[in-house]
Amino acid sequence: MNTIPSLHGPSRGTASGNPAKQLCLFLHGLGADGQDLLGLAELLMPHFPDMAFTSPNAPFPCDMAPFGYQWFSLQNTAPDALLAGVQHASPILNHYIDVLLEEYSLSISDLVVIGFSQGTMTALHTLLRREAPCAAVVGYSGALIAPSQLRDDLRCRPPVCLVHGNVDMVVPYEALAQAERTLAENGVSVETHTRPGLGHGIDPEGVEIAVRFLKKQL
Repeated sequence: MNTIPSLHGPSRGTASGNPAKQLCLFLHGLGADGQDLLGLAELLMPHFPDMAFTSPNAPFPCDMAPFGYQWFSLQNTAPDALLAGVQHASPILNHYIDVLLEEYSLSISDLVVIGFSQGTMTALHTLLRREAPCAAVVGYSGALIAPSQLRDDLRCRPPVCLVHGNVDMVVPYEALAQAERTLAENGVSVETHTRPGLGHGIDPEGVEIAVRFLKKQL
């Protein structure tokens, strides 16, 4: 019998101390772990006092470093290999989301997903293929895998905000325009932001962009 791996990682309760009315799920990049993005919670808490935060380790040990985790392998970056990888990770993430929502007594419309790099790729692939949309997807320094397949697979349209540095040497900046074009063509509400001079990372203005976007959606 195939069992879906469980995800585990750090979390933070609400700033208000009240039961969560919203939940933010962080999805880290290749070779990192759940702690990598959890610091963003401290920056979001003042704006969303009833939001809880969770940041799981990706399901697989990183195969390109002696530490950290990955959602899927990037040793082979051919389009078919990337699609197979994210398709393998997606049910694991979906199961984790279902468990989380039950644990917090929340609905999918109360969920915000924030990804970085490979976490953005996994978020976009997964959240656009669920039965119902989450409240918002924010993606930093990522890409849309298998854009030509989205039309056939699309099941819901959560609002998406994508932020990318224009000197990113890891995930090409051109991925931003491709994702924006494909999402818009498929009726997904998407806004994109270029961060001049930024490489593969998240800067303070990128965090402010997320805050403004989430306030509009929530």
